[in-house]
Amino acid sequence: MALLAERSDASARATAHPGGPGADAAASDVALDVRHLMTSFPTHAGWLHAVNDVSFTVPRGKVLAILGESGSGKSTILRSILGVQPRRTRIGGEALINGVDLLKMNPAEQEKIRGAWISMIFQDPMTALDPLFTVEQQIIETIRRHTTMTKAEAADRALELLKLVQIPSPERRLKAYPFELSGGMRQRIVIAIALACSPTVLLADEPTTALDVTVQARVLDLLRELQQTLGMSVVLVTHDLAVAASIADEIAVMYAGRIVEHGTTREIVQSPTHPYTLGLLHANVQPGQRERPEAIPGSPPNLANLGDSCAFAVRCPSATEACMAGVPEMRTVQGAHVARCVLVKPAPSAGATKEM
Repeated sequence: MALLAERSDASARATAHPGGPGADAAASDVALDVRHLMTSFPTHAGWLHAVNDVSFTVPRGKVLAILGESGSGKSTILRSILGVQPRRTRIGGEALINGVDLLKMNPAEQEKIRGAWISMIFQDPMTALDPLFTVEQQIIETIRRHTTMTKAEAADRALELLKLVQIPSPERRLKAYPFELSGGMRQRIVIAIALACSPTVLLADEPTTALDVTVQARVLDLLRELQQTLGMSVVLVTHDLAVAASIADEIAVMYAGRIVEHGTTREIVQSPTHPYTLGLLHANVQPGQRERPEAIPGSPPNLANLGDSCAFAVRCPSATEACMAGVPEMRTVQGAHVARCVLVKPAPSAGATKEM
């Protein structure tokens, strides 16, 4: 497939970039390594800490879902990594792809790596496309801005991309304007644009929020199929536990700018440990459920004034005095399953023996 061949070309272009990855970094099993990410916005009440010391890794060819309520900092993480935050935003930490820190790049360097290294599906397909230009014009513009393709080559690639995302009658849809297409088709176009330059890491910000349930399922199936076919790593942001469970290999649960639980999808869904994760699970409607889902009481805290305690303590039915003594550290539940809660009992060490 031509698209797969282009991925090799994109990797070669990325390696040639000043400060690009070496052979050892390229062979790493980690596609994206985020370390101690901090993002703050200036407000009249002071600095609002939207992302506070967030760390995670995304293995090559895997999907990580970041789950949480609106305002928990999920989308801010993606925009910080991509480098599209307002100028006055304070961003700290590291975001490494192929051994190179994206956060240390200047705007011109960041623009060069978008596409070949990292790309993003933005939240609302209804507003993500320009109504004044055809689908073909918008895809070609993206391709030519980040590659050396001619206009004719970019047009061929645009058609190939529409076929890849399973758009019916792709030749006709290329000449259409966004307002002539359904929400599901527009979302597929947005996905096609994100894939146009064959990224290594794909960031997906609530890609199914504006779609009905049937179209949502089709888009999720398409994303998973493309991820497996192209071997991409995906970071999916969602507030819907069912969406996360249907596509992700791992889930990181966020609350008030921090990751409070992280594990495999099976561990998070079947053995949730943090009280907030349990609350999200109980608030989700299960198949065959007849009783009302249980809402989490209270409201999320003010991110401009978090204090030095567990941010979820005031809403937590299991809170103790220890929860107010400081921000809890991550504790190991079992294996790589971790949770930021004082109620988590430390996992026994591998060499521990059972008392007689």
